[in-house]
Amino acid sequence: MAAPVILITGAARRVGAVIAQHLHAAGYDVALHFWQSADEAESLCRELCARRSGSARTFAANLEDPEAPAVLVASVLRAFGRLDGLVNNASAFFATPMGEVTVDQWDTLMAANARAPFFLAQAAGDELRRRAGAIVNIVDIYGERPLPRYAAYSTSKAALRMVTAVLADALAPEVRVNAVAPGTVLWSENPTKAESATQVEQGTRLRRIGKPEDIAVAVLFLLRDARYTTGVVLPVDGGRLLNT
Repeated sequence: MAAPVILITGAARRVGAVIAQHLHAAGYDVALHFWQSADEAESLCRELCARRSGSARTFAANLEDPEAPAVLVASVLRAFGRLDGLVNNASAFFATPMGEVTVDQWDTLMAANARAPFFLAQAAGDELRRRAGAIVNIVDIYGERPLPRYAAYSTSKAALRMVTAVLADALAPEVRVNAVAPGTVLWSENPTKAESATQVEQGTRLRRIGKPEDIAVAVLFLLRDARYTTGVVLPVDGGRLLNT
């Protein structure tokens, strides 16, 4: 029997790569989307295929291109012949203080963080209905409350929370759609950090920065095990949202 196939956006590095590894270990075949991380994506693909032949393939796409979601989904279907789930992990993140935000910055963040996940789900919707599939969006605790100096980013992640609800409503009953809202899991690669390690630890009840594996476990739960759950945003933040 063919393994179920999951498309993971932004799968080449960081949290996306750990999600891909975790789902693959659970028996899924994985479609590894990337854009500017070809070497990392191909390396991960070789690693996974060495464990189970033909179980991973790479797909390049610039998700800021309005045509990319439909093309990407069609490419995955041609390659694997099926699609059982979608993990919208790819994200843009950079500071956008009020008074300095440009239209280009706004459009970049909204395209990557909200528009692409919506249109990927739309493109995959018919196939996911056939497979009784599932979608997991990676949002952010700062889509629920504003992150200082990241006005447009927080807005884009708030939009993705609503995309999650809209898709859960529109694709029911065949397709479940949920989201994971991480707290601080990995430091961003931007030179200016949103918060210090001390701020994160003091503001987190579990007193540590999260690990990518924490997110991957939650994604697998929502994809595979949460059979009576849809439209839910699951915080994986060590208790950060307990701060008022």
